[in-house]
Amino acid sequence: MQERGVLDVLSSDYVPFSLIHAPFVLSDELESVSLPQALAMVTATPARTVGLDDRGRIATGLRADIVRVQRQEGIPVVRSVWREGKRVA
Repeated sequence: MQERGVLDVLSSDYVPFSLIHAPFVLSDELESVSLPQALAMVTATPARTVGLDDRGRIATGLRADIVRVQRQEGIPVVRSVWREGKRVA
């Protein structure tokens, strides 16, 4: 799909971790997709698609929901989480 330029949003209704892992896989597997582009497919684009204009990006005035991820042996591992600018994990 992405090779044809028709992939905009990655989503999951039952495996939340897949939304952390999928952008890394996508950017690793396809030269045409950078990691920032793949991350936008699970953050900014879905938020914009459903009208949640206060989230999905890091910018002044937005919610500041952030997940810090670090790869360990190729696997993304969540290191910390912020919700509305406050660290919660």
